[in-house]
Amino acid sequence: MTNVNLFEKAVKGKYRFQFKGIITVEDLWDLSVQNLDSIFKSLNTELKQVSEESLLQTKSSADEELENKIAIIKYIVEVKVREANKKTQEKAQREQREKILEIIEAKQNQDLQDKTIEELQAMLDNQ
Repeated sequence: MTNVNLFEKAVKGKYRFQFKGIITVEDLWDLSVQNLDSIFKSLNTELKQVSEESLLQTKSSADEELENKIAIIKYIVEVKVREANKKTQEKAQREQREKILEIIEAKQNQDLQDKTIEELQAMLDNQ
C-alpha cells in the first residue's frame, strides 16, 4: 500500500491514537520521535495480542486499522529521522564553510602584515 493510500484510509477512517488522551494523524507530526516510539510500542503490543494463534485466520477491519496505524507511525518516524539527519549535515557543512572563510581571511591578513611599509604605502596610494 502506498503512503498516499495509507493516509487516505487514515483520514477516511478517522484514525485516532492514544497519547495523553486522543490525538489525530495530524497531531502525530508534532510529537517527538521518542513519543512516537511509545505509541508504536503500545500499538505493537496490541497487535501481538490480537494476532495470537487462532484457527480462524480472518482479518477484521480493526486488525487492518491497527496495522495501518503502525505503518503510519513508522513512516512519520522515518521522515523525522531523515529530516533531523539532513539538518545535522547542513549545519556541519555551514560550520565548515565558515571555518574556511575565517582561515582565508586570516591568511589574507597575514599576507598584508608580511608586506613592507613601502608596499603598503603603494597599495594605499593606488586606491
